[in-house]
Formats: sequence, C-alpha cells, structure tokens
Amino acid sequence: MWNLKFDNISRLKAYFLVAAVSLYPCTAVAADQERGFDQTLNLNGIGFHVTCPNEGSLNQLEINPSGLEIDNSVIKREIEGSVPKAEIADINGDGSPEIYIYINSAGSGSYGELVAYSANNKKSLSEIYLPPLEEDTENSRGYMGHDEFSVVESSLARRFPIYKEGDINAKPTGGMRQLQYKLVAGEAGWVLKLVNSTSF
Repeated sequence: MWNLKFDNISRLKAYFLVAAVSLYPCTAVAADQERGFDQTLNLNGIGFHVTCPNEGSLNQLEINPSGLEIDNSVIKREIEGSVPKAEIADINGDGSPEIYIYINSAGSGSYGELVAYSANNKKSLSEIYLPPLEEDTENSRGYMGHDEFSVVESSLARRFPIYKEGDINAKPTGGMRQLQYKLVAGEAGWVLKLVNSTSF
C-alpha cells in the first residue's frame, strides 16, 4: 500500500484534483516554457541550478550543482522535449538530496521522461534510473502520454490518463493511473522501484 497519510482524505482529494487538471498545460505554462526553464533548488546544504532553453524539440539541459564535497562538475545533456518542472527532495531519507527534472516530449502526446541525480553522502552525483514504462506490460496498458511527475512525501509519483481503444488524444475515457516509486540502491547505482499502482 502507499506510504501516504490517508487520515487526511480531503488533502489527498485536492492533490488528485490538481494533478488531473495540470495534465493539460494552460497558456501560462506554455509561455513559461517559451522563456526557458531557470530555477535554483536547495536542500540540506546542497544546491542545483537547472536551466533549459525549451526551444524546439531538442534542448540542452544543464545542471549546476553546489555544496558537494568532492565533485561539483556541471552536467550537460541533450534532451528531446522541454522542462516544465524540477524538484529537490530526499525521498529515501539519507540526508543527501536528489534532484528530479521532469521532461515533456514535443508534440501532442507530451510523453513524460525523468532526469534525476542523487548526491552520494553529499560528495558527488550519481544518476537515478527509472525503468522504462513500456517494459511494464500491465501498467503501460492504455498509456498515450500526458504524464505528470511529482514528489509525494517519501516517494515519486507518476500520473497519466488511461486511453481506451478508439479514444482520441485529447479525450481519454479510462480514468487515471498513478504509479508510486521508492528510491533504492541497485547493483550499479540508484533505482526508482515501483511499489504501488492505482487506477481511479
């Protein structure tokens, strides 16, 4: 089951309502993306300055860390799509934060991707791996993009509408699905492990 506080049902309902509404970007969000993404996030003495021009389908994402004891090298990588949002968190509670950068692909599908890094004992960064959704036969059923990622307490949530056969891109009729991930140590680095799937 989810590691969420279900005693506060009204807050949870409000969260789902905001998540559902925000799946389809409004004009204000689009305007922000046209100006590019530029945000600095800080937690537990570690900072990340994240920038992306958000121009066209291919963009250069830049992550400038600060406060790490050993390596504060700038990370630059080309992405397909734009960055609408980034969050800093410590969802595994080890005192060293992670940076989560959400990417929307170009086009009407707005398929979601994630770029994320963890500060290892506040010394250097290691990339966080999110298994591709298409490899999950059950949870990718009815998926046609329009993802939204968000940190929810001690987990990372991914929400998207469910499309039934014959649905057009703008009108999904199968409800919503939310996947909940925990950050765990894998054999070669950090991995976001799926721990719960809920449709509503």
